[in-house]
Amino acid sequence: MKTNEELQRDVQNAIKWEPQLHAAEIGVTAKDGIVTLMGTVDAYYKKTEAENAAKNVDGVKAVVEEIEVKYSNSGRTDEDIASDILKALIDSWNVPQENIQVKVEKGWVTLEGQVTWNYQKEAASKSIEHLNGVKSVTNRIKIKAEVQNEIEKKNIKRALASNWTLHSENILVKVDGTKVTLTGGVSSLHQKELAEKIVWKTPGIWAVDNQLVVEYKYTPVL
Repeated sequence: MKTNEELQRDVQNAIKWEPQLHAAEIGVTAKDGIVTLMGTVDAYYKKTEAENAAKNVDGVKAVVEEIEVKYSNSGRTDEDIASDILKALIDSWNVPQENIQVKVEKGWVTLEGQVTWNYQKEAASKSIEHLNGVKSVTNRIKIKAEVQNEIEKKNIKRALASNWTLHSENILVKVDGTKVTLTGGVSSLHQKELAEKIVWKTPGIWAVDNQLVVEYKYTPVL
C-alpha cells in the first residue's frame, strides 16, 4: 500500500533516472493512483519518455499528461517537418511507408493508413518522435492482418504466462473472430500495456480491446 506522497516520490524518482530527462522540468502530483505530469520540455520524445517512466511505477492507475513541448526558435515550417517525417518513414525498414499518410498542423502530426502488424504501427510513431519541430503524434493507423487463420485462445494465454512480470492468472482472454478482449486486473499501467503488446504478436489479430483494470490499494488519508 502506498500513500499519495509515496506514489509521487516514486514517479519523480523514475523520471529522475531517465538519462534524457531533467527532473526539474517536470512536476508530478499524485492522488489515488492518478498521476499528473506538468512542465515544459524541448523535444517531443522527452514528453513520451516521462509518460512511459510514470506508467512503469507500480500503483499508477492513470496518467494525466499536461507537459508542453516548446522548441527554441527552430524556425521550422510544417512543410519542413512533413519532409523529415516522410524521410524517416522511408529510412525505417520495418515501416511500410507507402501505406501511411501524414498530416502536419502547427507541429501536431497525425498518421493514418493501414498495416498488417501492430509492430509496424508502433515503429511508425517511434521513427518520428525525435524529429525537430514535432509537438505531438496521433497514430490512427489501422491493423488489417493478412493471416486469416483461426486465433487460438490457448496460444495467447501461453504467451502471457511466459512473461514472468505479468500475473497472467488474473488476466482473462476472449476471442471473437479477429478481435481479442482482455479483462481482469494488473498492478500498473506498464503491465496493462505489456499484456496488450504480447497479444498483438499473435498472427491474425485485427483489434485488441484492452479492458484490464489497474488494481492497487492506497493508504487512506486520515
